[in-house]
Amino acid sequence: MKRSIAFVAALSMLAGLAHPARADEGMWTYDKFPAAKVQAAYGFRPSQAWLNHVRLASARVPGCSASFISPQGLVMTNHHCAVGCLTTLSTKTQNFVDTGFYAKRSEDEVKCPNFELNQLTGISDVTAAVRAATAGKNGRALLDALQAKRTEIEGTCGKSPSVQCSVVTLYHGGVYNLYHYNRYTDVRLVFAPEFDVAQFGGDPDNFNFPRFDYDVTLFRVYRDDKPAPTTDYLHWSKNGAKAGDLVFVSGNPGGTRRELTVSQLAFLRDIQFPRTIPATAELRGLLEQYSTEGADQKRETNGTLFFLENTFKEQLGGEQALLDPDFFSKKVTEERALRAAVAKRPALQKEDGGAWDTLAALQKRKADLQYTRQYIADGPTSRLFGFARTLVRLPVERAKPEGQRLPEFNNASLVTAPRRLLSPAPIFATSEELALGFWAKMMRERLGVDHPFVRKVLGPKSPAQWAHDLVAGTKLADPAVRKAMLDGGQAAIDASTDSMIAFAASIDAEARIVRQQYEDQVTAPEAKASELVAKARFAVDGTNIDPDATFTLRLSYGTVKGFDNNGALVTPFTTIGGLFDRATGNEPFDLPKSWLDAKGSLDLTTPMNLATTNDIIGGNSGSPLIDKDANVVGLIFDGNIYSLGGDFGFDARLNRAVAVDSRAIIAGLRNVYHADRIVQEIAP
Repeated sequence: MKRSIAFVAALSMLAGLAHPARADEGMWTYDKFPAAKVQAAYGFRPSQAWLNHVRLASARVPGCSASFISPQGLVMTNHHCAVGCLTTLSTKTQNFVDTGFYAKRSEDEVKCPNFELNQLTGISDVTAAVRAATAGKNGRALLDALQAKRTEIEGTCGKSPSVQCSVVTLYHGGVYNLYHYNRYTDVRLVFAPEFDVAQFGGDPDNFNFPRFDYDVTLFRVYRDDKPAPTTDYLHWSKNGAKAGDLVFVSGNPGGTRRELTVSQLAFLRDIQFPRTIPATAELRGLLEQYSTEGADQKRETNGTLFFLENTFKEQLGGEQALLDPDFFSKKVTEERALRAAVAKRPALQKEDGGAWDTLAALQKRKADLQYTRQYIADGPTSRLFGFARTLVRLPVERAKPEGQRLPEFNNASLVTAPRRLLSPAPIFATSEELALGFWAKMMRERLGVDHPFVRKVLGPKSPAQWAHDLVAGTKLADPAVRKAMLDGGQAAIDASTDSMIAFAASIDAEARIVRQQYEDQVTAPEAKASELVAKARFAVDGTNIDPDATFTLRLSYGTVKGFDNNGALVTPFTTIGGLFDRATGNEPFDLPKSWLDAKGSLDLTTPMNLATTNDIIGGNSGSPLIDKDANVVGLIFDGNIYSLGGDFGFDARLNRAVAVDSRAIIAGLRNVYHADRIVQEIAP
């Protein structure tokens, strides 16, 4: 009840948003950062040298953000961003998720399998080239031309495994940029705390403030088996931040939908969320039940459950935002104003004015095809199935000219595919059975018992029986088996009797047909119409608004500030003393022995977590929080409850980013974990 009341209050405030890009709103690309606006508001103008330095000191890791914090390639991110690595490195006798990890010597730093770090080294505008290639095209011809041009442009970066290029779509097709990345594939674990303090408060505290988490993990990147030198890295602030200070967040927000039209938002509100949220909740319940069956089961599901709980809250928050009549009416008003401005320009109205109606008509077709796309084209969410589908499709796609391949099999992807396929990360059979069985159950419910695809997949079996037999009959959990299949190519696929390979092969033709149908009837026309809306918006507003997030590097600015929570002022800082006060000794408010033992050596007034007005979203986890001197003052790990509506809008009065304070990070490393070599490296 407390959560729903708070959320309604948040939406009431959010509904008061005026013209885009007011206050501290914005996740800005580095080539279009509004330095003059920051100077006008705060008296500080980031120079181009400052921006270049911070960009190069920032990084992206799987699903999260990170930063370089020493000249020897030391990298900082969140503990919850490292759970996959920790789980992979754990054994039945040593669970690093629970116990933590510290490499006392450099030679003790251990490689994280299938873990990659990307550093953005350059941005170039390729909009004109893409527009020229797609001019006058629609439907399948548009998608094919776009894919071919993207492949061509990305290919200009060469084929070095340490370099990657990606064409990034911004403003829903209004701008296309080429992002150049340095790739680090040798990433080694240096330090991680225990789960109980990294995720202190668990799900009850998630998306709330005050918070008391030590959500930090350190990695190091290597080249040629040696720590990679990093010229651009963030120095550590000696004094941290104080209330009112200007601060920046440099990270990779995963995705926002602030530029969607009203009809697209209505589809999410009326179709997407009602279909998705109950399924997410049901799967979460299954995994929660399984996790209570023993220590091994808890270890297997720890990471998946964390992200599933986050996903559920984000979906529920998004739905509640769109269900709020005041908030939604604000979106309607803004769209009407934009369309009225377009209508006053005859040439613009003739070319772009019909795009909104096109998008509205497409939402019905999107709803009609959603389940066939989800269950036939996409298939199960399963690591074993993912391996099988890649192995089945790889020789087929590799034989095609690059411009004709599925996008996930372009040359850049083929460089990394073998590494992903051969990852030694453990696969847990029972967890796979649960995931596959749940997918099959939902497939049967959504498509219907008599659907030909359902009959083909399940036959006479129940979803649970089918999942059990499928997992029992595959050996793809063994990296050596996957390597043999990879090396053997099409002949190995054709000769295989593996159950998962056979399943992936048996549905591949249908999956491709449904995928192309959806792309032809939804993806392509929606992309074209969205591009026209973006073009019209540019004509009216220019680039005074930031583009929707795309899990690419952005910079936001704000201040250290508390907020009014239903009449109660929440201050922007918590303390280490507050962590101990909040601890009950029972999950999820229990502290590990290391912290209990170190209590007497800690200054309990040291700031623990802090809140800021920076505009962030999922994917920003692990982003550095820096001051105007580009010094680390914190580490982003969450947002407050009001940020749950941040997918569709932002209000600096209530939306808060939440970070681990830099002073708490050092206190923990020094006084709790006695990680002296690390402290000396980052804060000598």
